[in-house]
Amino acid sequence: GNADAVLEDMGNFYFESAAMIVTLITIGKMLEAMSKGRTTDALKSLLRLAPQTALVEGPDGSEREIPIEQLAAGDIFIVRPGGSIPVDGEIIEGQTAVNEAALTGESIPVDKGPGDPVSAATVNTAGFIKARATRVGEDTTLAQIIQMVSDAAATKAPIARIADKVSGIFVPAVIGIAFVTLIAWLIAGREMSYALERAITVLVISCPCSLGLATPVAVMVGNGVGAKNGILFKTAVSLENAGKSEIVALDKTGTITKGEPVVTDLIPGEGMDERRLLALAGALEKHSEHPLARAVRAEAEARGIECDEVEQMEVLPGNGIRGMLRGKCLVGGSLRFIQSHMQIPVDAEEKVRAMAEQGKTPLLFGMDDQWVGMIAVADPMKDDSADAIRQLKNMGIHVVMLTGDNARTAAAIGKNAGVDEVISDVLPDGKEQVIRSLQRKGHVIMVGDGINDAPALTRADLGMAIGAGTDVAIDAADIVLIQSRLSDAVAAIRLSRATIRNIHENLFWAFIYNIIGIPLAAGLMIPIFGWELHPMFGAAAMSLSSFCVVSNALRLNWFPIHSERYDRKRQWKERKTMEKTLVVDGMMCQHCEKRVKKALENVDGVLEANVSHEKGTAVVTLSKDVDNALLKKAVEDQDYTVKGIQ
Repeated sequence: GNADAVLEDMGNFYFESAAMIVTLITIGKMLEAMSKGRTTDALKSLLRLAPQTALVEGPDGSEREIPIEQLAAGDIFIVRPGGSIPVDGEIIEGQTAVNEAALTGESIPVDKGPGDPVSAATVNTAGFIKARATRVGEDTTLAQIIQMVSDAAATKAPIARIADKVSGIFVPAVIGIAFVTLIAWLIAGREMSYALERAITVLVISCPCSLGLATPVAVMVGNGVGAKNGILFKTAVSLENAGKSEIVALDKTGTITKGEPVVTDLIPGEGMDERRLLALAGALEKHSEHPLARAVRAEAEARGIECDEVEQMEVLPGNGIRGMLRGKCLVGGSLRFIQSHMQIPVDAEEKVRAMAEQGKTPLLFGMDDQWVGMIAVADPMKDDSADAIRQLKNMGIHVVMLTGDNARTAAAIGKNAGVDEVISDVLPDGKEQVIRSLQRKGHVIMVGDGINDAPALTRADLGMAIGAGTDVAIDAADIVLIQSRLSDAVAAIRLSRATIRNIHENLFWAFIYNIIGIPLAAGLMIPIFGWELHPMFGAAAMSLSSFCVVSNALRLNWFPIHSERYDRKRQWKERKTMEKTLVVDGMMCQHCEKRVKKALENVDGVLEANVSHEKGTAVVTLSKDVDNALLKKAVEDQDYTVKGIQ
């Protein structure tokens, strides 16, 4: 009889289950750790790129191999064909082609010669070179990229904070559900062991881990994918916000265009040919440092034309240049300047207008009273600019071009590029004001490359710096595009949207898993379908949920960031803004206005504040609803009184 009782009670012991639960959880954690390990592959592969030794040349010309840590700025190092470049430097001897795929993602080698820069971890594919070290250790481009990627991975995206809050509520909620389950089964008349089993199954199957992992793993993978493609997100916030962009403002020179003017048309006068026109123009522009003069000289050199020396050179700023060549007065410059020296054919005047309408700058030349001809110079568009702008528009983004050029030239370039809106005659300090006004219409990304773009990059919701730009622009930006290609700006937005989509999928599966699993574990399906979940299977399901979330995030590694395949066609909609008027007491002068204006514009959600001490008002334009208390506090912290807000 006792044997029968023992057999009956054996079903209530869970020795194998206890061992199995621990085993399954351990296996799950191991799989999760392996998957998470793969999320830092990009960082590890970057670290592995850096060579550990360098071949340096001594003062006597001898060669010796030293550890990379001992290499100092100014040292001469040698790289043979097939070798990795150890640090950032400048070539002083030799010609080669360098594969820069490690830093830029661009697989085609770049030709390099004396005076050209080389970067650590790039590969010398062709020739023997000697280079002088310029940046070593933590100052190299590679080290800065590694630091930026790891810093971004360590920051939290705003969406992660939501998951953190949910996880913070989730754990006590699950403990509460387990307790309620225990009490409910006891009230239902089941024995303590059965009620306890159901409560334990609830605790075992619930998985806050998958909720906690949903965001950081996807952010880490997204950052890694960006780094491998020459797109550096400085923080997780910038990775998340790039996909929210509604307006992209593009600087023209160096961003849409190459930033290096070239000769596009040669129109010789009567009795002249192209070579003679270039020879005379090249002679006149020989010692000028103006970018247009450099374009003329480069064209003459490319055609192998020798240029004579001009005497009595005189530069007339804003007009042109004048000099004497073999006793004759040679002049070059604008239409108005040349017309003051000689009669110009009527058809030449028409060609000047036609060139200007195409976005080209015509340079006119004459010698004594003879019309020599005209050379048109333009800053050509980058090969990928028009296609990148088309892709941005397809993604529902309003594209704006900012330039200091005159309206006619800007309109011609804007038309060729395909932008939605052209804002011309913008002075460097005016770009920030333009960005501020664009923010009324939507979330703004600014893409620029120069010092003059830094205030606009900072003011925009997100700043993207072209990698070939200035250090100031790169420091001011949230995202750095190493390859200086506009198509990478599109790829950055596409990657951001894919990462956010991946996070939403992760959170969805984490929630669905718990919504289905917890009621099943609590035994809600027993009265309906007779489904009963064993604690051991609960442990397996819990481990699997985290593994699935991490594996889903890893799919981002194969996301085609340069393909339009997954783009969702959208229409741009201008955001509606709201206004509030504050009645402010105590303002006496323009200095007071500036203080109140600055304080209000520093409040999150305030796009612009128009303050008048005469009217005693501050009219604020808001991108979202801002609490009146925040606006009031901002003003009163400056020792003024807010009497009312309408």
